[in-house]
Amino acid sequence: MAATIDARGLSCPQPVIMTLDEIKQGKEKEMIVLVDTDTSKENVMRAAESQGCQITDVTPEGEGYRIALTKG
Repeated sequence: MAATIDARGLSCPQPVIMTLDEIKQGKEKEMIVLVDTDTSKENVMRAAESQGCQITDVTPEGEGYRIALTKG
């Protein structure tokens, strides 16, 4: 089961920090990150990739985005 990080309503760098914390400490290999701005989407994707994660899907959802990633 994928871990879900709901960072909607939070401004950067909070979504990035939450994502990096889950990457480093989380037990789940797959994660879903929910964000509501283009800036958060880009920053979360960049941060996850810098940690060796693969972005598997980015889907518009409501007024934001659903980012699916897998830990490398």
